[in-house]
Parts: sequence; structure tokens; C-alpha cells
Amino acid sequence: MYDIIEKKRDGFSLSEDEIKFVIDGYTNQIIPDYQVSALLMAIYFKGMTEEESAYLTMAMAHSGVTLDLNAISGVKVDKHSTGGVGDTTTLMLIPLVASLGIPVPKMSGRGLGHTGGTIDKLESIPGFHVEISETQFIELVKKNGLSIIGQSENLAPADKLLYSLRDVTATVNSIPLIASSIMSKKIASGADKIVLDVKVGKGAFMKDLTEARELAKTMVKIGANVNKETVAVITNMDEPLGKAIGNALEIKEAIATLSGVGPVDITELVIELGAHMVMLGGKAIQIEEAKNMLRTNIDNGQAIEYMKRLIRAQGGDDNVVDHVDLLPKSTYTFDIKAKKAGYVTELTAHELGRAAMLLGAGRRTKEDVIDLAVGLYLHKKIGDYVQVDDVLCTIHANNPHVKEVEAIVKESIVISSEQNDSPLILDIIR
Repeated sequence: MYDIIEKKRDGFSLSEDEIKFVIDGYTNQIIPDYQVSALLMAIYFKGMTEEESAYLTMAMAHSGVTLDLNAISGVKVDKHSTGGVGDTTTLMLIPLVASLGIPVPKMSGRGLGHTGGTIDKLESIPGFHVEISETQFIELVKKNGLSIIGQSENLAPADKLLYSLRDVTATVNSIPLIASSIMSKKIASGADKIVLDVKVGKGAFMKDLTEARELAKTMVKIGANVNKETVAVITNMDEPLGKAIGNALEIKEAIATLSGVGPVDITELVIELGAHMVMLGGKAIQIEEAKNMLRTNIDNGQAIEYMKRLIRAQGGDDNVVDHVDLLPKSTYTFDIKAKKAGYVTELTAHELGRAAMLLGAGRRTKEDVIDLAVGLYLHKKIGDYVQVDDVLCTIHANNPHVKEVEAIVKESIVISSEQNDSPLILDIIR
């Protein structure tokens, strides 16, 4: 291990065997934290080649169980988002893409901090459960074309160990380490091909577009090097995606979007990400053809029918699709109104996510229990014109004392005389 640290410190590339030696040794508690910390810092400063990143990804992917999806016929396309506020795209992409005959076996995690987890959101649906066996999971996909399961603790355990160490050694912000972390979980999940939604902006982990492009390119190259075709879509997270922030509120928004009446931005992103999934799945050749197929299945009701199918198959009450009032509701609502007329020029995504977390919609620690009913609903988005006393945001709470949340929301919404708008889709990396 000393020789490996020295080699990377001096800027040389590590071999596949050397990287596997490190990952196996650390996972099995043979190599101590202090030596792996030294290596992480060397990687932080010296970087990694494409080949090294691919070796690291595969070593982490195979450090625990891997999901074998070969029993499911067809091309299995996975989608991953790097995390944002109000990001419900997975909830919509599973049924929408499955409605076109592409099998969608999805493994997702829970939320931590201001970014919500797909599993938490789905548990807003009465009776819905994700704690099913891998055998049941695969059988449901074979039967219905789709299923979602909670991420196994044994999936890429080396990644969890390394991330914990990176978190306390100031080495989180390393492009090759971030890319390998994300891709190792996707590969261990059994996907044939991968679509990545790389968020950038005030509500995302990546704040800078140049860095987001570098991360996207690194992950796409890792995919190519391990024979998993990957496409990355870089998207704007300066403002929350859609209008809902909070678990049951986001389920309502997902239902509305699959019914053709969702917010413009979230609809645009779902169609964009879904089109790349459709193309990778071999159902379309041109991007516009794929988008039209998706729009057709929203308009003809197939998308929402597949959402009902997903809910029913996993014990949920599919009546929520037609009767959203069956979803958890908060005891109190508080409206934040505009104090002046003008255009909304800022909705600080990170702060609005933090406000929702303070209400109980997210977790500060892994042990926190989420309140599925609470959150925020944004009535206005960046670029919208507002009059005095127009409602900007509604706070959904189960506690009447929301002064801190109100203050954060008010500070996060900026109104000025000049209109400001920015595109949602910033780049596509293949």
C-alpha cells in the first residue's frame, strides 16, 4: 500500500491490479483508514486517467452483490440524477418509458439533506412498499415491464466506505472519485445502458457548468470503457424542478405530469431524459421520434396506466392516481405573498430545499423520520410576472410554528423589474 500511495503521489497511473488490491483490502478491513486517506488526497491532487477511473468503478461495483438482470429480456436502461430540489423525474420515467415496451427495473435510494429520495416519495402512496426480494423484483419487471426496489446495503459497499472517508478528509470534490462512485452503483444495479441527469447550479452538488461538463464526460467515458453505453444530460438546478418540494406533493405533481397537465419544466426534462432512454433501449433512432412516442403515450393515457400498474403491483392503492386527496395532507397551510410587482428572477433552490427539510420533508441525519405530507408548493417560477399580493409559495406544515421557514422562503424568492430566464437543458454529452 505504501508503494501505491507513493506512485499516485508522484503522478503515475495505477494498474487494475493495484486499484483492486486497495478496494478489496479496504472493504475487508485489511488496509487502514489513514493509508486510504493518503491515497484519496493523492488522487484529489493528481487525478486519474480514464482507465484508472474505469478500474476503480468496476472494483467498487464488484465489492459486494451485483444485480443480475439477465432473466429480463430486452435492453435494461437505468437513469441516475446527481440530486436536486423537487426532482421527481424518476417517478415519471419508470412508467412512461415502460409504456413503450422498454423494461425498467429501478433501484433507488432514500433522501438525505435537501434532496429528496425517490423511495421516500413513493412511500407517500398508501400501501406502496419497496422492501421486496430481488426475485420478486425481477418477476414483477418480467410480468409488468417495471418495478422499483430499495437500494441494497450490500450494493457497492466499497463506495459507501470510501465516501464516508472522503467526507471527513476534504476529498469529496474530486471528479474521478465522484464519477466512479455514481457509476459503480449503476453498474452493480445491473443496467445495460445508462442515462445521467447531471444537475448544476445553486440547488445542485455541482455549482459550476465547466465542472459539471467534466463530471459528465468522465462518467460517459467510464461507461464506454466498461461497455455500458452512457449519455449525460446537463440540466439547470438554479431553481427547483417543477413546483412541488416534498414527498406527497411531488407524487401529486408526477401524476399531473403523466396526465399531461404538469409544470412545463418538469415535462420538458422528463421528455428529454426519456427520449435518450428510448433510443438506448433500441425503440427509436432519432431523438425527435423518441420524444413524439413519449408525448403520444402521455396523451393517450398509457403513461398514467403504467403508473397505476406499478402502484398496484407493489401493494399500493392505485386510486390515488384519480383521487390525489388520498395522499397524505398537512394540517396547516401558509401562503407567502408578493410584496411588490415584477418578475421572479430568483428561486434559490438549495435554500428552498432546506426550508422543506426543516418542515420535516427531508432528513438531516439518516435516522430522521420523514413527514410525507409537508413541503412547499411554488405558484410562480423564474420568469413569471407577479402582482402585489399574488401567492408566490404555499407552505404545507404539520406544525403551526413556521416563522423560520417563512423567513427562508421569503429570502429565497427575488422579484425585480427585469425578466430573467435561463434554459433547462444546458448540454448533452455522449
